[in-house]
Amino acid sequence: MKVLASAPGKVTLFGEHAVVYGYPALVVAIERRVYAFAESREDNVIKISAKDLRVPGIVISYIGSEVVLETDYGMVLPAIAYINKAIELTSKYLGSRKGVNIEIKSEMPVGAGLGTSAAVAISTIAAYAVANGHSLDKEEIARIGWEVEKEVQGIASPMDTSITSLGGYLRIKYGKSTVERARLNVGTELPLIIGYVEREAKTKDMVAMVRERLERYPDIYSDIMKLIGQVVSRAEGSLLSGDLSELGFLMNLNHSLLDALGVSTRRLNELVNVARDSGAYGAKLTGAGGGGCVIALVPEKGEVVETAMRLHGSMVMRTKLGAEGVRIERTE
Repeated sequence: MKVLASAPGKVTLFGEHAVVYGYPALVVAIERRVYAFAESREDNVIKISAKDLRVPGIVISYIGSEVVLETDYGMVLPAIAYINKAIELTSKYLGSRKGVNIEIKSEMPVGAGLGTSAAVAISTIAAYAVANGHSLDKEEIARIGWEVEKEVQGIASPMDTSITSLGGYLRIKYGKSTVERARLNVGTELPLIIGYVEREAKTKDMVAMVRERLERYPDIYSDIMKLIGQVVSRAEGSLLSGDLSELGFLMNLNHSLLDALGVSTRRLNELVNVARDSGAYGAKLTGAGGGGCVIALVPEKGEVVETAMRLHGSMVMRTKLGAEGVRIERTE
């Protein structure tokens, strides 16, 4: 059995980091996807080929406890951990572990804050299950994907794995035992530009840093989280009504609060300011921070903002918002 599955990336519009601590977040799937090609094997070997996840040409085989690395490079991509853990937890959920060849291709850079790791995990889960004769619904895939992220990162919200599984626009909030997800019917296409600067820190490290600071200064950092939650609640109404001016203002406010948490960087702040100064309604980092992506809400087509961001040295992306979630592209 050969299977091709795909899952979208995402943009966190509002609420990153605070969502880990019980506050709501607004997130949207984007039409940049990760593709997982799975081919079932007769033995128990797991072979992973990740050809365009930051470093090309990585091929790793897991044979029992032995790891066979086939590459000219001396580093193993962090994304490999998500692939291997996705196979491990899916096998456990299905009650059987079978060999598979997995090849991953991405339309997004890894570590950009666009949910690539979640999309890698979700597409791998979907492809691996079908290649071994099982069919999982999107809710099941999302739950397994969340477990993958928690195992790899140590702590994670279900936001990224929910949006890359279900697609569209979501408002998400979760507690110790509950996950609240609401689809948002956004009537107009948001004119967003995405700018990317190289990551300086991993998602896992940024999440751990915020947790450490929250534990050390609970009175201060709890107030910042609460304020982010209030911004999210106000932004939901602006998003649904299409009030771009207010939405941009709230994006600026959300970014300032994320900067206060310590997750922004000099280069992210510079790019945010470049976007604002060239005419964006608002701009903020998206994702865990420590580098990665900035989103800018622009008037009309936003050519001036896009040009300014490019001249500043950012890789600029445009993409359709509200994309479909995980899907099986084809089987053979």
